[in-house]
Amino acid sequence: MVQDRFLSTTAQAGSWSWVQTTALIVPVIALLGVYVTYTLNQRAARRERRAKTFAEALTAVEEYLEMPYRIRRRPDSPDARRELTDQASSLLARMAFHHAWLQIEASAVAEPYAALVSAARSEAGMHMSEAWTQPPIQSDDGMNLGQAYARDRSAAARAVCIEAMKANL
Repeated sequence: MVQDRFLSTTAQAGSWSWVQTTALIVPVIALLGVYVTYTLNQRAARRERRAKTFAEALTAVEEYLEMPYRIRRRPDSPDARRELTDQASSLLARMAFHHAWLQIEASAVAEPYAALVSAARSEAGMHMSEAWTQPPIQSDDGMNLGQAYARDRSAAARAVCIEAMKANL
């Protein structure tokens, strides 16, 4: 009798039902869904962080390219001159920081960014030197400079850099 009961229990334990299969599959599918969602969220967050880094790097270059206009429109005071030179130095440091960061985080973008910085420094540097030789603007009418500083090399390098950034995202 004990032996019959043992055989009966063993036979029941050996059979697999749909309920047991479902009880096993549902949690596995749920865990897989959680994993996929987590992975996609992490990927989107990394992409967003990288895009923000790229935008900040481009902003530093754009601000540097605007320096000739700031210099040209400067107030006539030693403090204004000091502030403008500090801003230019700060922008150079920011561009160097972003270049180093890109070398670490997105090496495929570092070279196009370096080319953009080089073009911007060349063009804006020449324009800044020219702007410092001009007298400070004394009237509201003079604020409209009438002619933009040329940025052809910078614009071309920026387009190449942006394409590299898009490809890296």
